[in-house]
Amino acid sequence: MEIDMTEYSSFLRDNRIKVNGYLNKVLWFFALAGPAIASGIKGGIFKDISYSTCLIISASLIIMSCFHLLLYRNYPSSTLTCVFALTTLDLLLAYMSYSHVSIFITWFLVPLLSLLFCDKYLYFYAVIMNYILMFLTVWLSAPYETALRPEYETTASYLADTMSGFTIESIVMFASGLIVGKLTVGYYRDLFEQHKRILDQEKVMEEKMDILDSMAEIYDNVNLIDFVNNTEMSLRDSEQKKHGIDLSVQTHTLMNQRIKKQVMPDQMDEFLTFTNIKTVRSRLSHKKLISADFIDVVAGWFRAQYITVDSTLDGIPNVIIYTTRNVDEEKRREEHLIRISMTDEMTRLFNRRCYDEDLREFRKGTLSDDFVLFSVDVNGLKTINDTKGHVAGDELIKGAANCIALSVGNKGKVYRTGGDEFMAVIHTDEPEKIRGSIKEKAAEWHGVYTDEVTMSIGYASHKEYPDASIDDLEHSADADMYEDKEKFYKEHGIERRKH
Repeated sequence: MEIDMTEYSSFLRDNRIKVNGYLNKVLWFFALAGPAIASGIKGGIFKDISYSTCLIISASLIIMSCFHLLLYRNYPSSTLTCVFALTTLDLLLAYMSYSHVSIFITWFLVPLLSLLFCDKYLYFYAVIMNYILMFLTVWLSAPYETALRPEYETTASYLADTMSGFTIESIVMFASGLIVGKLTVGYYRDLFEQHKRILDQEKVMEEKMDILDSMAEIYDNVNLIDFVNNTEMSLRDSEQKKHGIDLSVQTHTLMNQRIKKQVMPDQMDEFLTFTNIKTVRSRLSHKKLISADFIDVVAGWFRAQYITVDSTLDGIPNVIIYTTRNVDEEKRREEHLIRISMTDEMTRLFNRRCYDEDLREFRKGTLSDDFVLFSVDVNGLKTINDTKGHVAGDELIKGAANCIALSVGNKGKVYRTGGDEFMAVIHTDEPEKIRGSIKEKAAEWHGVYTDEVTMSIGYASHKEYPDASIDDLEHSADADMYEDKEKFYKEHGIERRKH
């Protein structure tokens, strides 16, 4: 996972603020070094140290602590604040050493504390400053130490011997500090990454829970089914209690056993097959979801879905979510759109698309004996359009459609298949009577722009042509309609080729 450097820098800045805060407390604590040394003088432990040295140490540290506190409050993460604290500690050690307070390992305290900042440049500064002050202190103290130790003949020999040891120790400390610093920074990076990872995981979990909560609100029922542990749990219940599933005897979950009580009786077998818990895993294999629509006797249409949440490498679901959602309004819109797509806008009759769909279904089955196919054509539509305009032509088409629809009634379906062409599928034993009814109603019709409407009508029945296919009946009905049209033209003395 890539580290967000802006966030990591903010993390280091916060760490620097905390370390500066602790260092200020250390400075205040070291102000007690004066009284502590004074106690040693009084006890005879420190013979070469004066009380004035103790006073200078405490007074200086109090002043330095106050100044550092001021810097900390105004510039808590500033490099200046860090350097000031480290330098103050170094100067304290230098003064104590010069004042004959014996310190050895304590010299390496400041570089060690600088590692807490996780900044290699501050560490380099602390090591270099520490070594410089160490050298100056040993050099200034060399005459005093040489006078006390007979093994050193000159101050130079004491300086060389002491600094060689300090130099070796400083090099070892410097290398060790680099390693410790690197490990510390690496640890902080790992810790930061882990923290980020945990936050990201918490965010993902929160998003998942939000999604589940949203799903629980959208759906009427939400059931979490775990096939690994054979349990089910309703996410809509406040308790969210898990219930065991015994696949050896159980075919349906507790939720579906409750839902089936409201399923339409004629859909019960289909519902029980779809919700069979013993087969749902195989049916959902390698799929994201499966769904089916059923009718609730009270609420109307609802959609049942099985959604894969987790699956094996072979695509077999381990955990799934089962949902139901009311889709009654959606079904009504769907039926409305289908009805629109299958309806002629002008006449409100079924259109050519619906006619072709219905004929496709008729081709699959066996026609009944009372099956009759009508073919109807409006006479003289082109003449009306040319002489009186398309408004009059539309009126004529609507008039013809009403005459046909009223005559057919609930005996069949009427389709407008072209501009002035209509087809009708009717179940009747008296097709001639229906043809006569259409012509009678046409004779009684009168419009605003046109006084009359006439139609040529032909039909073909399955009873008359028992061996004919649906397409053969359509051709026969068209042929009969054209015969009726020819008769109309002859009766009215119209030469058809002119029209």
